[in-house]
Amino acid sequence: MTRNGGTITVAEVLRLPVLARGLPKVVTGQDKLEQPVRWVHVTEWDNPASALRGGELVLTTGIGFPPRLDEYAAELAEVGAAGVVLELGRRYRDVPHELVAAFRAHGVPLIVLHRGVKFVDVTLEVHGMILTGQVRTLRAAQRIHDTFTALSLRGADADEILRAAATMTGRAVVLENQAHQAMICAPVDRSLDDVLNLWERRSRATPSPQERSGICGPEGWLVTSVEFRGRRWGRLVMLAGSPDEQTVRTEHVMVIERAAVALTLARLTHEGGWEQRAHRDALLDLVEQRPLSWRDARARLSALGVPTRGRRLIVALVRADDRGELIDELRGRLEGTAVVGDLGPRGVGVLLVYREPGGWQRTAREISELTGTAVCVGSEVGELSEVARSCAEAEQVAEAIPPGGPPRFHTLADIGLSQLLYALRDDPRVQSYAERQLGPLIEYDEQHGTDLLTSLRHYLAAAGNKSIAAKRGHLSRQAFYQRLHLIDQILGGDLEAGEHRAELHVAVAALDAQRAHAARSTGAGVPDTG
Repeated sequence: MTRNGGTITVAEVLRLPVLARGLPKVVTGQDKLEQPVRWVHVTEWDNPASALRGGELVLTTGIGFPPRLDEYAAELAEVGAAGVVLELGRRYRDVPHELVAAFRAHGVPLIVLHRGVKFVDVTLEVHGMILTGQVRTLRAAQRIHDTFTALSLRGADADEILRAAATMTGRAVVLENQAHQAMICAPVDRSLDDVLNLWERRSRATPSPQERSGICGPEGWLVTSVEFRGRRWGRLVMLAGSPDEQTVRTEHVMVIERAAVALTLARLTHEGGWEQRAHRDALLDLVEQRPLSWRDARARLSALGVPTRGRRLIVALVRADDRGELIDELRGRLEGTAVVGDLGPRGVGVLLVYREPGGWQRTAREISELTGTAVCVGSEVGELSEVARSCAEAEQVAEAIPPGGPPRFHTLADIGLSQLLYALRDDPRVQSYAERQLGPLIEYDEQHGTDLLTSLRHYLAAAGNKSIAAKRGHLSRQAFYQRLHLIDQILGGDLEAGEHRAELHVAVAALDAQRAHAARSTGAGVPDTG
């Protein structure tokens, strides 16, 4: 029931001391006592309906009742009177059975007073309450207007608008799209799991109102439409309150309608759609382990159309320049099986959800082919609480895989020595180690115009096989042996020693990683290490 702030109900009127003194008894219409009373009208006419507009509580002594009481009740029912209060003693000592039958047949509440009361006192009391309530409603309307105007003027985002609506009404508020997916939720003092559990099913059972706003569905949700650029985008839903507070008040309607307008303005002034933000925030909550219960996290993902109960999960990271278009395309292709969001420096994050172990591989391969870049993947996990670990592992892989490689997916199993050193390329200890091992050789090459570093690289890549290394360097064995001997002299070591070769191999790989990263950063191209 929608309750206007400027009205009171029949039941509330009966509880007023000024009327309770008359010992009121409800004879008919016990189920209609929560009807609002718009006004109180004292009359002894035999046809009072001609002076009524609907919603009035009629006070009478019955002196002017017509001979046909059935017609009297029918007229009051047709005009929509809130009820009739009959004071016994003036005309009737007991309420007539014909009158009771007529009012019961037409569904009009009939209340009898066994003691006399001053009708003028009743009207003064009730009208004062109604007028006070109407003033209160006008003040609430101004406060609601001021609040959402201020939010719009300072560019508040959708989350803040929903929190304001929920705080002002004390009720959970949810923004959903036309696919019945909950984008943003302000639960007030309820858990997300309580608000969003089985959201799509409950939302589909709640039709949209015929007018702008209305109470709809089996749960009594207050629903209004949200538009964007002249088209309906979705709905803003205010859930019913506690069992003791189910009535929807006029203030609630004003809040949800003003919030819907503020949301449209926010959408016009903020980059990125609500779907992108909803997926991004849900993903960030998981990978950064924000203070959110795992039950709430599961309910939130399910409300976004991605159920996770009983499924496997894995995080994939993708490097991309135009992230907005990529995110929209991935979300469209992976609808119902993935949460996609911009994770800032990490890249575009994709939480893949699947049933069978290894079921992520085909999707990861498709993503790499779509983007033409490497896709870095963490480990498979079975709980939402482990998603952060999967993301951390995907980050490790992303740090170790140089950009510009072939489009394929990579896991921790693909991280070898060269990839590890690429990930550690900025570590001063690794840089210092490479300089100590290879600095004299690099300096000699620069001073004498030689390329001994490349010869050393061929030798190490051939695992110390001089013949193979000479062929790779397009040199005769004799010339190559002479170069190796010179390298020994410059570095002051023995290349025949396995430990020394291993040390140099690590140093060369570290140097190559540093140079490759520097070349990509300056756009000079990757240097030839072959």
